[in-house]
Amino acid sequence: MKVFVTGVGGQLGHDVMNELAKRGYEGVGSDIAPEYSGVQDGTAVTTMPYVPMDITDKVCVEKVLHDVQPDVVIHCAAWTAVDMAEDDDKVEKVRLVNATGTENIALTCKTLDAKMVYLSTDYVFDGQGTQAWTADCKDYKPLNVYGQTKLEGELAVSNNLEKYFIVRIAWVFGVNGKNFIKTMLNVGKNHDKLTVVNDQIGTPTYTFDLARLLVDMIETEKYGYYHATNEGGYISWYEFTLEIFRQAVAMGHTEYGDRLTVAPVTTAEYGVSKAKRPFNSRLDKSKLVENGFTPLPTWQDALERYLKIIL
Repeated sequence: MKVFVTGVGGQLGHDVMNELAKRGYEGVGSDIAPEYSGVQDGTAVTTMPYVPMDITDKVCVEKVLHDVQPDVVIHCAAWTAVDMAEDDDKVEKVRLVNATGTENIALTCKTLDAKMVYLSTDYVFDGQGTQAWTADCKDYKPLNVYGQTKLEGELAVSNNLEKYFIVRIAWVFGVNGKNFIKTMLNVGKNHDKLTVVNDQIGTPTYTFDLARLLVDMIETEKYGYYHATNEGGYISWYEFTLEIFRQAVAMGHTEYGDRLTVAPVTTAEYGVSKAKRPFNSRLDKSKLVENGFTPLPTWQDALERYLKIIL
């Protein structure tokens, strides 16, 4: 099986390529940069085949994918800077990447009869209430430009293809790139007191674990919509932060110990964010088990494995 992966300069694409290598599949990575631009960590992705591709250029997408002839495209590339997406001068660019770019790939997958995996987000919903969103819920109501354009990407896939997996994820962290955990560790070194929101609820997703699930999926024909985050229960960003520092201290990083206090605040009290954020990022993952897929490990376990790599 030959698998083409977009966005290998980001957190998830990096881990997907390594998972493909681990299982002996032929992986071809891609991103906008002329050569692989992710972390040089000596893993398989750094030496695997790489083809630059601008997903917003339809002709470029058609040429690259027809040259490669993949059996599957795992589309990890996206505009994910949620606040910046709200800037008037960025909206068109965000839509080009998240919606048009996705449609370009979907249409080419159709001509190649290739499977497609599209990574989406809980931001396609309105983030209200306390019920977990089910994978097949169609009650779309995006709160911001990012959510709206990711929804347009979803529809570009589902309206054009039959052989697709749309996988919604949340609170993503991985080795290759920026994320909440790295931010908290950096800020925690230089501040004695942090405030973190406690009224946005969800579950983290470790890209290393998610990559395993995505490759499990493409080995099947169990197409459709799925939700995938780590197990371990729903938490607030505040609770996540406490556990990040607790585990870091347990690993001997005492700079995150008693000196540092973390206080909970509401989203309204915190302010700052340009884009509206969902209060309810709970994703119901029961469809994974119903279709025979192995759920991801707990987020607590994932966090421990991750901190051992980055600390």
